[in-house]
Amino acid sequence: MPFNNKNVLVLGAGVSGISVAHILQQSGAQVTLSDAKGLQLLKKQDFSLIKDSGVVLALGRQDEQLLETVDYVVISPGISIDIPLIKAARRKGITVMSEIEIAYRLCSVPMVAITGTNGKTTTTTLIGEMMKVAKRDVAVGGNIGLALSQEVAQVGEKGIVIAEISSFQLEGIINFRPHIAAILNITPDHLDRHHSMENYIAMKERVFANQNNNDYIVLNYDDAIVRDMSNRVTSQVFFFSRQTDLTSGIFVKDGMITIKWAGEMTPVCPITDIQLRGGHNIENILAACGVAFLAGVKVADMVQTIHDFIGVEHRIELVTRVEDVAYYNDSKATNPESSIKALEAFEGNIILIAGGRDKNTDLTAFMQLVKEKVDHLILIGEAAKRFKVAAWEYGVKNIHDAVSLPDAVKLAHGLASSPQVVLLSPACASYDMFNSYEERGRLFKKLVHELCC
Repeated sequence: MPFNNKNVLVLGAGVSGISVAHILQQSGAQVTLSDAKGLQLLKKQDFSLIKDSGVVLALGRQDEQLLETVDYVVISPGISIDIPLIKAARRKGITVMSEIEIAYRLCSVPMVAITGTNGKTTTTTLIGEMMKVAKRDVAVGGNIGLALSQEVAQVGEKGIVIAEISSFQLEGIINFRPHIAAILNITPDHLDRHHSMENYIAMKERVFANQNNNDYIVLNYDDAIVRDMSNRVTSQVFFFSRQTDLTSGIFVKDGMITIKWAGEMTPVCPITDIQLRGGHNIENILAACGVAFLAGVKVADMVQTIHDFIGVEHRIELVTRVEDVAYYNDSKATNPESSIKALEAFEGNIILIAGGRDKNTDLTAFMQLVKEKVDHLILIGEAAKRFKVAAWEYGVKNIHDAVSLPDAVKLAHGLASSPQVVLLSPACASYDMFNSYEERGRLFKKLVHELCC
């Protein structure tokens, strides 16, 4: 065991931190789990997993005394590498790594890693479903579902791990090397954490930093930033494209998803077989099929998955119809580019609920599309003021304020009539009002269902 008899400090007592603390303790390490928040502020967290395991809790403090006798510091995704305690650890020569690095070191089977600004969850879920249809022993985790370190502990010796990986998680990798990696797209996001687009792109490129020519990187040919990454990889490049007939890779030709690799052309299925809304989901399916193909999945298993897959929770998810008006939950749209993809999935006649924790990303393209497609814009959360100013500047009409999500849903219901749709696509993080985008989306669905009663 690589962590046997090691002293490990885990920072961040969220789902990821609790899971990795438990796994490390089981692996023979002596673990301290620390969070700057005290127990009262962490009362929603479930500590039952580690209650009797021997993990030491150090809550409400993160001072340098925690670093005494420590061999490793493990950071959860919500912990920035720029905090003083991490800087102090590095000055002392203590190895700092992320939870996915722990997962990689404990993993004995091939790993697939999916990253990008948007589409990660849909693509990762699709690949996992394709593996299940192909009867592969598969674990899906990372930035989706359970912590990756917990998932890798459960997969069999002939299995495969499919991981959704965020830029935050890539900050703390050392040896992390997926056999197959995919970068879906790059648009401005998390600049409050990474400080610049150059840094953000560099973090995403870390997903292939340790690969060699026995590995594969799946890249979006239609995204100029992602396509340029092919000049800096040592692994085998497999492009996907919705817009271009490629000489090699996976692309759409005459309405048919087509794979061309090693000189052989293989049709998959018509894009009309896809049930998901929006052109961006064609890209997600192309990427998923590309990864699955490289992992040895048969085309027939890909096709069955595409036919059956209706999407993931919180991503342009049809909640229900109320008085002949469809309500869609797109709470996972935590940046303007993701909300743009949702808006593009509809012809127009949209009542849009947006706002939340502002990431201060550029709103130009978002508001231009809002003006074109949105009948009423309802704003909530900390970002409402800046969003309203931007909406005025771009000529958006019918702008409304709401003090809460329940107030916004009530207002939308009062405004909506067929053929309009009500769309929650916030273009913002959720942390001003909620613990996660999942909590925000589930409340939205609850409120919508209550309209039916």
